[in-house]
Amino acid sequence: MPGIATASNLGRLLTHTARRLPGAPALVWRDRTWSFAELDGRVDRLAAALRGLGVAKGDRVLVHSRNSNRMFESMWACFKAGAVWVPTNFRLTPAEVAYLGASSRAVVMLRDAGFRGHAEAVRAASPHLRHVVAWDDRQPDELDYETLLAANAPTLPDQEADVAYDDPCWFFYTSGTTGRPKAAVLTHGQMGFVVTNHLADLLPGTTERDASLVVAPLSHGAGIHQLTQVTRGAATILTSGEKLDPEEAWALVERHRVANMFTVPTILTALVRHPAVDAHDHSSLRHVIYAGAPMYEADQAEALAKLGPCLVQYFGLGEVTGNITVLRPDQHTPENAGSCGVPRTGMEVAILAEDGTRLPPGEVGEICVRGPAVFAGYFENEEANRKAFAGGWFHTGDLGRMDPRGFLWITGRASDMYISGGSNVYPREAEEAILTHPAIAECAVVGLPHPKWGEAGVACVVAREGMAVDEAAVLAHLKDRIARYKQPLRVVVWDALPKSGYGKVPKTLVRARLAEEGIAF
Repeated sequence: MPGIATASNLGRLLTHTARRLPGAPALVWRDRTWSFAELDGRVDRLAAALRGLGVAKGDRVLVHSRNSNRMFESMWACFKAGAVWVPTNFRLTPAEVAYLGASSRAVVMLRDAGFRGHAEAVRAASPHLRHVVAWDDRQPDELDYETLLAANAPTLPDQEADVAYDDPCWFFYTSGTTGRPKAAVLTHGQMGFVVTNHLADLLPGTTERDASLVVAPLSHGAGIHQLTQVTRGAATILTSGEKLDPEEAWALVERHRVANMFTVPTILTALVRHPAVDAHDHSSLRHVIYAGAPMYEADQAEALAKLGPCLVQYFGLGEVTGNITVLRPDQHTPENAGSCGVPRTGMEVAILAEDGTRLPPGEVGEICVRGPAVFAGYFENEEANRKAFAGGWFHTGDLGRMDPRGFLWITGRASDMYISGGSNVYPREAEEAILTHPAIAECAVVGLPHPKWGEAGVACVVAREGMAVDEAAVLAHLKDRIARYKQPLRVVVWDALPKSGYGKVPKTLVRARLAEEGIAF
């Protein structure tokens, strides 16, 4: 029937809140505060400006920026205009951003100060790009952001673009661990479900009396998390700089009585281990969300001891916008240590064998998911779509097992598993055991070719500040903790593990550094 596929424009979330709470603080960054009415007015002006630049419904707008009010505004303006927001990680090189601009066929690029070279690279690679809008250091062939806003009147009330459920609103680029990054197409209807689900499963009870601290790039998970804050009228607090400053973060938690924050395990561990956590009042925290990668049991226990029962874990990929499983604060118990929780509301999770059959509790297979939070597919990549959606499920590429209660345990990426002496080895088991050593802060285990065993493990470890560790100590620590075939044969000690722009430790970067250092069997 006509009209069944219609959906509310995601930008309406801001419109509604601005009408309900016009004078309430929406965004705080450095020494500035924007009310919801101010934020909504600037967003409407930008939406009008984009339309004036010829941006039509479905056109892509590339945004290369650090976290800022303008980065935040660009997201909402694209939604309201019916355009597709294509944010990048600001740490990417010009060549990497040029690929995103060309592959998305963006028609307009918004850039932060200092990224002129990135804009030039996009221009050179993409014949579709028509305009570049700069924050503060506009060049002669670019437009100035604030001048553009001042020249445009806000759009008329209730004039957000009409959208259908499957109309795209966001190209969420994957990290590209298995080749070039792919654009996961997120839609207005899907994201409406995601926002509702996040508020139900991750942040119940969030209201305008709360505040949310942003310590990760808005271009990815943190941006999705902030949609929920705007929906409920909670203030979004941005840190001042582009690097994590735990001292500033904890000071902001105390000053704004922050109720929730979105982190990844490495960021949460850094915050918990910094002395500032004990110097500032963080009793206002109700939901400290960590996602993006499983958290090691030792690190989880340390965070719980420091912050109390406020940790919320969710497992999810950009393609499912985090909506796979959740482990609530009250579920962070010894019984569930190492688990990433139960299926999210309205979602179905299964452990599948290679032939697509569902495996019983306790058996390891690929984690697959289906439900309304699953994305619409990869942009113009039918081969990847056929593989990702084989058998009617979205295949995450992660391996795991479910217990009889429905709690999920991740054993690692399928690509991380290696075969040593004919046995499957999941690096996470060794990593968990290594991290119980009191002198070790971080570790990553990868499999490398071995002349006798086919493959064998190499453990890369980082010592805690003021402590030392060596290969013999690590191997001795593992001797009676895990089976011999699961133990790495070599240990290297580094000052830090290589991390992606999102704070993760991709095994591809670990292997690359080992190769650079000539470490092999």
